[in-house]
Amino acid sequence: MSKFSTNKFKLLNDPIYGFITIPNSLIFELIEHPYFQRLRRISQMGLSHLVYPGAHHSRFHHAIGCVYLMQKAIRVLRFKKIEITEKEENALYAAILLHDIGHGAFSHALENSIVSSISHEEISLKFMEELNSQFNNKLMLAIEIFKGNYYKKFLYQLISSQLDMDRLDYLKRDSFYSGVAEGNINSDRLIAMLNVYDNELVVEEKGIYSVEKFIVGRRLMYWQVYLHKTGLAAELLLVTILKRAKELALNGFDLPASNNLKYFLKNEINQENFDTTTLKIFAELDDYDVLAAIKEWTKHEDKVLSSLSLMLINRNLPKVQLQNQKFGKVEVKKIKEKITEKFKISSEDMPYYIYEGSVANQAYNNKENTIKLLQKNGKTIDLAIASDQLNLMALSKPVIKYYICYPKQFNY
Repeated sequence: MSKFSTNKFKLLNDPIYGFITIPNSLIFELIEHPYFQRLRRISQMGLSHLVYPGAHHSRFHHAIGCVYLMQKAIRVLRFKKIEITEKEENALYAAILLHDIGHGAFSHALENSIVSSISHEEISLKFMEELNSQFNNKLMLAIEIFKGNYYKKFLYQLISSQLDMDRLDYLKRDSFYSGVAEGNINSDRLIAMLNVYDNELVVEEKGIYSVEKFIVGRRLMYWQVYLHKTGLAAELLLVTILKRAKELALNGFDLPASNNLKYFLKNEINQENFDTTTLKIFAELDDYDVLAAIKEWTKHEDKVLSSLSLMLINRNLPKVQLQNQKFGKVEVKKIKEKITEKFKISSEDMPYYIYEGSVANQAYNNKENTIKLLQKNGKTIDLAIASDQLNLMALSKPVIKYYICYPKQFNY
């Protein structure tokens, strides 16, 4: 018998929702597992705290919040005579609890640097399968729902869709911790308006204005928070630091780092070789490993690594130019020449200090997995078509902005 099986009711005090009840002993045991406890040491918003000082909340906070919202959603749907069995209910709790367990240090940075061609969703699935073996196959249904293979499509949509419990929590939570009020959506109202039609999750027509606010709030949060140009510069800098560290490690340089981080620096890790051994090492890697290593790297003999590390530690972040059109070749050349002359950077080292690229913001996708409204006549209609208060069709088009980042000052 598990040592946790006697725990009937556990309460967590959450600053967003108040008291959250852990629904059963399985969920409690999953929360207590070291794989999940690691999420306490993974930042929910990466390096956004360098822009919004309060944004220090973790993936742990977010996952627990998602379970709370799932409990509310299940109660609402059952009240509306939608059949959700006890087994399906518990599977939903496990799936939403573990949906982000595959995030690496600083959330998205590892996906673009020391680990390649494998997403955090794929790593989450690997964690779930490993936990399933440890918990005597109690997560079988949760995995089927998480993968979208279960016949009740609306259960999957509660976990992953354009109006899922994940988005409802992170927008409200990130709004609270960042202080950006535009993301403070009415999750209670949105969940109260949920229903099921033809095996799909829908929103009752009278909830249209709450959904509109949700879409607009998501758009604003992306520009103001998730794609904030200073936060973007910080993440690009972090990714570049990790890439440089990996290059040096693969070339035989000794880099001070934890054994967990060294494993990923010294080995090419991708989807094909991300095995059980790698998963266990990944489970011991978090923000603290990366930040502690970067502090040490500020004194490293490699001038590129040390200067980049100093920039991040001292928040001497690159300057960012963001615009609607691509930067012209002549314009980019002038910027590179100016930076080269000012800081005496060699052409070989230039890619470590000047970054070009683009970011996209699509608040609503009207092509795939659309949000459907259930009308009074019993028929469904796409949200973008039904909306009469603002042009959601415009918000469904991806807005692309182009950036170039370069140092303001640094010791090279």
